Amino acid sequence: MNRFLNSVSLALRNLSLHKLRSTLTVLGLIFGVSSVVAMLAIAEGASAEAQRQIAELGATNIILQSIKPMEDLKKTRGQNDNFIASYGLKHEDYERIVETIPTVIKATPLREFRQEVRHLGQVLDARVVGAEPSFLDLTNQKIAQGRFLESADMSTFANVAVLGQELAEKLFPFGDPLGQSVRIGDSHFYKVIGVTGFKSPSAGTGSSLAAQDFNKDVYIPLTTNRVRFGEVLMNRKSGSFTAERVELNQITVTVDHADNVMRTADALKSLLKQFHPKEDYGITIPMELLEKAEATKRIFNLVLGSIASISLLVGGIGIMNIMLATVTERTREIGIRRALGAKKKDITFQFLVETAVISATGGLIGVALGLAAPPIVAKFTGIPAVVQPWAPLLAFAIAVFTGVTFGLYPARRAASMDPVEALRTE
Repeated sequence: MNRFLNSVSLALRNLSLHKLRSTLTVLGLIFGVSSVVAMLAIAEGASAEAQRQIAELGATNIILQSIKPMEDLKKTRGQNDNFIASYGLKHEDYERIVETIPTVIKATPLREFRQEVRHLGQVLDARVVGAEPSFLDLTNQKIAQGRFLESADMSTFANVAVLGQELAEKLFPFGDPLGQSVRIGDSHFYKVIGVTGFKSPSAGTGSSLAAQDFNKDVYIPLTTNRVRFGEVLMNRKSGSFTAERVELNQITVTVDHADNVMRTADALKSLLKQFHPKEDYGITIPMELLEKAEATKRIFNLVLGSIASISLLVGGIGIMNIMLATVTERTREIGIRRALGAKKKDITFQFLVETAVISATGGLIGVALGLAAPPIVAKFTGIPAVVQPWAPLLAFAIAVFTGVTFGLYPARRAASMDPVEALRTE
């Protein structure tokens, strides 16, 4: 132990004789280690956020959505066309799913469209969602004020509404929205019975699900939606109009067990195909998306780790270069030590200790910078960062290993010098 401490003390003294050179040598490892820690933290945070959003959709859920067929899209884009596009999921589809597929324990339909929501002089464009009481639990939302929709609201076609938090704050900047009325569209008034708590907007999941900001939604009973707004939405322009007939925009199916999700998805595809020859629907399976997200995370970490490791490699080459120069400078010192009885392994050990000191110093500083970078990146870019406990330990271990590996050749070269020739060196 004393021998090791003496070697470390001697290494620090030798390195302090060339402070600038030692600092420049360490920089390569500092940047390499900090890059590894920071990149892995940012990649882990982004992946965790994506997986959280997918997991919120439910591992045992299957999401069916109405999609406009390509031929209808082409007709809608035509000039001076009077055209009604009829497509998507229907109430009959919902009933068939519930009645014919035994692994389905619950199905939640919804209808959504954009409309102006007004209160006095405040006018906002919002997403109107015709929903059922189970929609709140399905989206993991909480009620901040009042209550959500209930079965009685559905059966009585009640003109009631629940506002998203941001929508409520903008429509009622100075008052309590509960009990007040808002107008949705041209002539329908709804009593505000609740306000949802804030929920982070979700990013779009590939091409399957669009990004959603629940804080700007207004929820009304699905039955009321169907009676008040009908199933045809008009879009008038000068000289022409287009309209869409969509009964349901989405049906979220809950399966009894995760093992039955893929089998149920196949059954849903077979059922819908019988009644939708135009394939005006899409099926999203959160469990499948989650598996893909985890696979993408592994690839992403591997790529980022490889890129950051190049910096460590450059740092290792820098250490080898400096140590070779050091060996040349200290040739006479090596000759004297050998003449006084030092063995080859003693010379090798001393130079490896110096290399390890350089590597460990660079590794520690790099870890500190790497841990400081993710919070700063998260603050200015909004990208979450999650530092796994193993990331800084791995980066530090790789830095020391790289330094010692690249320092091995200079150490062996120093040890293999002929003592007589070394003493002759001026």
